[in-house]
Amino acid sequence: MLITKLKAKEDIEALVTGKVFIVNCHGCKEVSFPEAEAKALQKELCDSGKVTGILTTDYICNPENMKLRLEKHRKEIDAADMVLVFSCGVGVQSVAEYFEDKKVCAGCDTIALPGFQGVTPLEYKCDQCGECYLNITGGICPLTACSKSLVNGQCGGAKDGKCEVDPNMECGWERIYQRLKMLGRLDLLKVPVQLRNYATDKEV
Repeated sequence: MLITKLKAKEDIEALVTGKVFIVNCHGCKEVSFPEAEAKALQKELCDSGKVTGILTTDYICNPENMKLRLEKHRKEIDAADMVLVFSCGVGVQSVAEYFEDKKVCAGCDTIALPGFQGVTPLEYKCDQCGECYLNITGGICPLTACSKSLVNGQCGGAKDGKCEVDPNMECGWERIYQRLKMLGRLDLLKVPVQLRNYATDKEV
């Protein structure tokens, strides 16, 4: 089981520097979603005139279903500078993969609890670390995309874009670098990595 909680309001507001399209996931019944808080925050963003549209659906980790739903909102998404996703880390990564040329950010942190984790047909994983890095790594999780779960960049063993632990696996940090380069956001790599607050993954 897992829980998603909203990131701090000031952190979310800092992300929304232009127009935004919002995606809400009401998927796995085992996932606790801060719906009332998210609606209140999204209403404030709407009232500010920053929101081009909102999609509320279930299982955004289902790629075929999600593709069809997103296409229905294509004009609203094209009018936005970014997509803000309120879901677990798997949902954020699936949307980021779909919009390779658009900034995709997480509105939530994911906290692990014992029990059933839900079902997804995707290879994306969420480490449920309680302190999501997706907003500074281009929507690619360094904890799960990197065999060593490095949060401060590529190790010295990667070669030709491949992982030294598994040569058949793409280096997670190479993927992050290429994604940020495409988005024109390599400046994010200059942000000092903050020491992780390990207490966050035990909050409920």
